[in-house]
Amino acid sequence: MAFVLDQGIDVIVWLQQFSPVLDGFFRCLTFLGDKEFILVFLPLCYWSLDRRVGARLAIFLMLSIYLNAAVKVWFSQPRPFEYTDRVRRIVPAGGHGFPSGHTQSSVLIWGYLAACYRRFWLWGLAMLLMILVPLSRLYLGVHFPTDLVGGYLLGAMILFVAVGPALRLEMWLHRAGAGWQAAAAAAVPLALAALFLEPVSVTAMGTLLGFGLGLIAESRRVGFACDGGWRRRGLRFLLGITVLLFIWAGLRWIFASLEPALLFRFIRYAAAGLWTAWGAPWVFVQFGLAGKRAKGQEVEVKRKGDEHEHVRGV
Repeated sequence: MAFVLDQGIDVIVWLQQFSPVLDGFFRCLTFLGDKEFILVFLPLCYWSLDRRVGARLAIFLMLSIYLNAAVKVWFSQPRPFEYTDRVRRIVPAGGHGFPSGHTQSSVLIWGYLAACYRRFWLWGLAMLLMILVPLSRLYLGVHFPTDLVGGYLLGAMILFVAVGPALRLEMWLHRAGAGWQAAAAAAVPLALAALFLEPVSVTAMGTLLGFGLGLIAESRRVGFACDGGWRRRGLRFLLGITVLLFIWAGLRWIFASLEPALLFRFIRYAAAGLWTAWGAPWVFVQFGLAGKRAKGQEVEVKRKGDEHEHVRGV
């Protein structure tokens, strides 16, 4: 293993010979996998672009983040700048290195969007970002090439589940009714959070709990439509993200000195998820920033090949 890591160090050192000229370029690319980007991008998708796609992407991304954190602890591999002083750390990075979370998230986010919309230009953009965002992690000195390989494999596995088998589970839950939906939305994140108590995993599962329960409430009580022109969509996003950031930062300040810290972290992110999925859509409808979905509106769910099934009221 040391031989493989040493070969990876040589690759990183070669890339870093172009520093600081390319530092700004790769810093911008790596931001596309940072938590701050995800905090803004997922609500943008859900509120202003496509409600169904945004909701599914949020759920699978939270599960992906949880899995990445668990595998990181399992392998406990150091980062390149911890392994040798030949590598310079250009951006902050904590925790273990393998697998790369930025790589895993890039494969899932951009691969899922490309699979949903099937546009040639989007596939091109997705492939480009799947290469450049992981490459930025090498250049910035925070991952080995093997970390990227692990991120690609896990990201592809989750993407496969998201565009295939998970759709059958979604349809089953819809037919099962609100009781089963609420039980699953609460039990899964609570069980996973209890199984692996760590800040990143607690963050992901707290968000998943609030978002999942919020989706059920939104579907039953609000039914907002992700419609309107770009001005209307933009106003929705500006209002929603302002409140979301207030919740995210405000609760961090309120809970800063409270123990147990992980419990209050879970509550904080659950509140953020609940606002995103249910609170904001309710406000949008009340203020006329969004319409309501027609009762019995059909939602097309893509399956393998060219077959489609219709699920009502998702």
